[in-house]
Parts: sequence; structure tokens; C-alpha cells
Amino acid sequence: MKLGDIRANHVLGIVFLFFLSGCNERPQLEKKGETLQSTDEFQTGAAEFDRNSHPGKKLYKANCENCHNGKVPKAPHFQWLEMMSPTAIYKSLDEGIMKTQAENLSTEGKRYVTEYITRAIIDESADLSLSQPNFCDNTALNPERPVYGVNWGHNTNRFSSAKIAKLSKEEIGNLELKWSFAFPNALRARSQPTIGMGAVFVGSQDGRVYALDLDTGCTKWIFSATAEVRTGVVLSWSGQPSQETDPMVFFGDLLGRTYAVNALNGQLVWSLRTDDHPSTTLTGTPAFFEGKLFIPVSSLEVVPAADPEYDCCTFRGSILAVDAKSGSFIWRHYAIPEEPKITGETIFGTKVLAPSGAPIWTSPTIDRKRNLIYVGTGENYSSPAGENSDAILAIDIESGSRAWTKQTTSGDAWNVACMMADNPNCPAEDGPDFDHGSSILLVNQSNGKDLLLAGLKNGEVLGLDPDNEGATLWTTKVGRGSIQGGVHFGMAANDEQVFVPINDMNNTRNGDYLDPESARPGIHSLWHRDGKPLWSKIQKNICEPDAKFCDPGISAPVTAIEGAVFAGHLDGFFRAYDDKTGELLWEYDTRPERKGVNGVVGKGGGMSGSGPFIAEGHVVVNSGYGLYYHEPGNLLLVFHAKK
Repeated sequence: MKLGDIRANHVLGIVFLFFLSGCNERPQLEKKGETLQSTDEFQTGAAEFDRNSHPGKKLYKANCENCHNGKVPKAPHFQWLEMMSPTAIYKSLDEGIMKTQAENLSTEGKRYVTEYITRAIIDESADLSLSQPNFCDNTALNPERPVYGVNWGHNTNRFSSAKIAKLSKEEIGNLELKWSFAFPNALRARSQPTIGMGAVFVGSQDGRVYALDLDTGCTKWIFSATAEVRTGVVLSWSGQPSQETDPMVFFGDLLGRTYAVNALNGQLVWSLRTDDHPSTTLTGTPAFFEGKLFIPVSSLEVVPAADPEYDCCTFRGSILAVDAKSGSFIWRHYAIPEEPKITGETIFGTKVLAPSGAPIWTSPTIDRKRNLIYVGTGENYSSPAGENSDAILAIDIESGSRAWTKQTTSGDAWNVACMMADNPNCPAEDGPDFDHGSSILLVNQSNGKDLLLAGLKNGEVLGLDPDNEGATLWTTKVGRGSIQGGVHFGMAANDEQVFVPINDMNNTRNGDYLDPESARPGIHSLWHRDGKPLWSKIQKNICEPDAKFCDPGISAPVTAIEGAVFAGHLDGFFRAYDDKTGELLWEYDTRPERKGVNGVVGKGGGMSGSGPFIAEGHVVVNSGYGLYYHEPGNLLLVFHAKK
């Protein structure tokens, strides 16, 4: 099934389209401000699709709704189902985990249910199978080839040394596209790619994880997860690749399931559901350390909370530690220690439960010296806001106990109900929704002292003392901040500097437009030692006047090498900057349509969720992010320097 086979695919401009389109029989509330206006323009073909009259509605209610209404443990909430690709939904009904429940449905019935869930009109001749791309003549991977302990999953500083990158600043201007891969049935490409054993490992929206030959892009193996793979793909790593007799890759999917797969052949070793809550999802890349896997568990219960009949809220963010070889449980650490309890009810008679929220969607940072893990948390979902939201947690690696807590924003409770006028599920605090989306960085300064660096959605960067329970050493305001950052998905650091990507979208906050004059979209550099700015590179808005989803800011994490830092912008351009001056060294427009090595035609778009991986003279990056007002796309791009 090509992208063209879906006339009304689900480019979700805002994920809470669930409330606007899927709850027509529930109490209706006025939308607040302009944030939710004209939502159909953010969903391709939505005007053509009437969910209420579609034949799939009756079939869904009869066969699916009782389990996917948010009240059945382990059953993913409807909000997640409608974010899945039609291919993944249909496959689940036809031959996957929902095959038994769909036994009484005809082929046409399964197609109708798929259309109803995904708001997609599927051509009857469309191929809903998972067709296979071009396989290599030799599909073997070489475990003697290096595996790199850099980037998320191993080191959150996102820095590739000269020995690993094998790309100098002088060579960056000669970078050219070596090959591209177009993800089938995809409108976003957000899984952090990884280079290792001579291959690129990457996940996709339709749930497939690929091992692609680094030199040619041909396929070594494919693994199919249940749903979209949002996290990065992490290789097991001992520091000596030859010691890995059974190397594995780890990743998580949209529905909260973590997988361990044999890195040499793509065969499943184990998988587990990380939390029974219906709104569980995995966004942050798991961290691998000394035979253990540390999995950050998040949710989007903020979305069903927009329904005034939804009992809000019961999810608590957590870190799950498991044995990497077997997936067996070691410990779980909840961001909020207390279980939620009923604290009252709304004017609709809906239960109010607290405390809740504090999701963890940063990749964990490993501190070997102090035997700690650092993660950041998000906002509370219901009142009262507690001390564990918008905080940095230090957790003991062996026991899973809390060593210390550093809250960076107090009094933050928020959910999507706050974007509706007079919705009783909106907590009294009503934001500001300044959760931690960027992983904590641990750097060693020239004076020999360690430093923690934290970037916030409000545009601030903090320098913290890891030997004094995260005490603040300095604070620098870099960006204005916005709903999607300020600092969003991730900073990078070398020996002296931290590189800070700033989004600063000029959208609204509770109906009030943010000041565009104070926005600082682009990339900035600060000194570790005192947080003072070295340089700032504000990106000029080059978006076409009628471009609905284009923006100059940087939401994606950045990656540094010696002499330069690479950043993918929301305007679809991939850029490299001089690390000491901020001078633009190179840029590449990822948006034009091209045919990938797998024969699928794709295009790039806004870049978010994942950043570049740089090793062996190759720069690998995803392009396309058809969510949250950003331009869709479905490309993996691999660059190398022309000799």
C-alpha cells in the first residue's frame, strides 16, 4: 500500500483530535482560544471522512469498544489505535493479536474497522500486507564490526569523537547523499537510528524495525512490532564488540511494549508490556548498562482527560529495570510514589483522582561514578501538583530507590481539558506544562568536576551539581519557551560547551498568542563552566507564506562532533554549524520527493523526535514528523563526504 492509496490518512496536527472527532456523543465544550480552530486542516482529507456515518462505527462498537475505552488494563486506549497506521491495524485484525476477536469479521469488515479507527479511506485494491523491501545478497551481519556507546541508550551527551565520527569539520562541506530509504505507509520518521556492525538500525511508523546495510541501504533483516516504534534502537554494547556472543537490539513501541531482538538476524528474544495502564506509551529510548535495560515509561492520558466523562487521572510515570538477556523484572521506580485515590468529582459526576502524571519521556542518563540514573519528568495530570512533576530524579542503579529529587518547575498540573473552555477535567493549576523532554547531560569539566545539564521547555538551561543533590550552579535563559519548547527533545555537549536547540513556536498558550518578537528559534552554545553564551544562531524563517506546517525552530535533538554540531530543523533543512562560532557550514533540503533504495517514493519534512547518528564517516538522520503542526515525511537519509 503506497501513501497514495490512502486518501484520508491521519496526519494528526494535534493528537487530541481523539476528543474532537471520536467523542461526538459526549458533552460538548467550547474550544478555548484559537489553538483548536480548523482542526480538519491538520488531518489530510478529514473533511471527506464522517466517522458517525461510516459502517466501521457499528462494527467497532460491537467488537472493540468495550476493551479500548480506557478502562481495561493492558488494552490500548482508542487514542493510540487512531495514531497507528492502517497497515498495522489491519494486520493485527487479520493475523495478529486481535485475530481471535476479529474472527466474525469479513475481509470487508476488517477494512471498515481499520478505516473507522484511522480516519482513512482505503482503496479496495490497496495492498495491506507488509511487503518486503530489497534484501541484500548477503544478509549476514558482522559482530566484529564496531558498536558505538554513544547517543541515547548509552550516553545522552550525543557526542561522537573524531575516532568514532571519522568526519572532520573540513569535510562537512563535501557531504552528499549516499542513499535514502523511504518508510512505507508512513507520515513520520521519529525513531533514533543507530549505526553498528556495519548496519543502520531504525524503527518506523508501521511497526517495522530494519537493519540496513550502511554502505548500500539494502535490507539485512526486518522485525515487525505491534505498533509504531517511537523510541531509538539501542544495541547491546560491552565496549568490546567481539565479546558479544549474542548481540541484541532494544526498542519500544507506541502501545508501551519493549522488545529485545537478536541483532544478527532480527529474531525476537523477548518482549514485555511495560505498564498495564491503557494510555501507556514509550517515547524515551531505553538505556543499556552492564546487562540491564532501563526503560522510561510515559503516557498520553492527558488526551482522554479532555473528555469530561473520563475519570482523570490514574497514570504514574516510571522507570522499569529488567535483565537485558531475559526481560525478567529487576525493579520499578515510580515518579510518584503514592497510588492515585479518588479526591472528588466534577459537575458531570466524573471522578477526580490524584496524584497522577509525571510521565518519563527522556532517555535515562547513566552515572557510573555515583551508581545513579538521572531522568526528567513531565507535568501532573490532575490537582494537586506535587514535588515529583517537572523534576530531575536521581535513582540508584542497583536498588531502584530514590537518591534525590530536583524540581525545576513547581505547581504544574495540566491536561488537554485545559484547552477547552470550562472543562471540569482541567486542573486548577492549568499548566504551564514545562515538562522535561530533553535528557539530562552529564559532563566532566576542565577542572575535573562533573556537571549535570538540563534543558527545559521554558527555554532555560540549568547547570547542576551531581554531588550536592542537583543544587543549581547557574541558570541561563536561552529561548522564550512554548508548548513544544524552548528546549524540546535534546541538547548535545562536548568537553567545554553545551549546544542548545530552541523551538519557540509562535503558537498559543491557553488562547493567548506568545510574543513572536521574543522567540529565538535556532541553535545556541553555552560554556559549561558558568552557563554564559558563546554564540547564538537564530534561524531566519524561510518558510513559504502558505506553508501550514513549516517552522524555523529546532525540536529534534542535536548531535555534536569535534568542530561542529548537526541539527535538523522544523523547516525540513538539515544543517551543520561550527562549534566555536555558530557559522553555518552546510545545509541540505530534505523535503524534495525521491525514490529510496527500497523502491518506495518518499519525501522529507519537519524534523523532530530523533536526531542524527554520526559514525564511520556517515551521518544518518530521519526526516518527517506529521504530528503537532509539523510537516509529514517518511525518509531516512544517509550522508558521507565526497572524497
